Amino acid sequence: MFLHGLITNPQWDWPTFFEYFTAPSILKALRTTLWLTLWGTVIGFALGTVLAAMRLSKSPLLQSVSWTYTWLFRSIPLIVNLLFWYNLAYLYPTLSIGIPFGPSFGSRETLDLFSPMTAAIIGLAVHQAAYSSEVMRSGLLAVDFGQREAAAALGIPRFRQFRRIVLPQAMRTILPTGANEVINLFKSTSVVYVMAIGELFYQVRVIYNRNGAVWALLMVATVWYLVLTTILSIIQYYVERHYARGAARQLPPTPLQRLRATFRNVADRARTDNEKTAAASAQAVAP
Repeated sequence: MFLHGLITNPQWDWPTFFEYFTAPSILKALRTTLWLTLWGTVIGFALGTVLAAMRLSKSPLLQSVSWTYTWLFRSIPLIVNLLFWYNLAYLYPTLSIGIPFGPSFGSRETLDLFSPMTAAIIGLAVHQAAYSSEVMRSGLLAVDFGQREAAAALGIPRFRQFRRIVLPQAMRTILPTGANEVINLFKSTSVVYVMAIGELFYQVRVIYNRNGAVWALLMVATVWYLVLTTILSIIQYYVERHYARGAARQLPPTPLQRLRATFRNVADRARTDNEKTAAASAQAVAP
């Protein structure tokens, strides 16, 4: 009944949906959303990896700095974080480099350094880093310490231990939660509409405030979010499958391989049935 209403109910306004689904303004806003997601993910996970390493270090100072950062940015709502960076010029009109409480070597106007797009990327990245650090830390802790001891006993350099032994094993734990964080960040970019940045949700709001087709435009944003989230989930599946090679003797078949096997089984069964039918017919007409 719901699907029937989805098709027949004129309030959904499907003609307007198809008119704007691939409109240039929507596609441009979609590129902005992907750009925010890309930079937020890259910077957030890079900073999160550093924070995880600090948290796992033996230095009480580094552990305290990492814990404080994670506690602070997990406690602050994302929208407040974004508005802080967006209005940073109000708090600090100029930013300078110099000796603390001493002379300055150079300064710049904050508005020249922090455009709305830059503020949005920094806000998303520092927010994501607080969660990414815990994801990375959990993955590194999941690797048995004996692996590192064995690598050290073989004389393998520490960086190579991390790159070739620890990280590939940790990725099996990191990937499911990390991919979930990336998808969540992709959807969280809709919050930057408060900064008047032309991402997908902001552009949809601008259009439906102008033409009044609220549901049709909301469905445009919803379907695009569904499409791109599906693509990210497919990428996650194949990356997880890549890192599962060292843990599984035989990798499970991909959905495409399962589909091919199903068609192959159906074709083989049909061929067998035809051969049996032909043999029975030949036997029936034999004298």
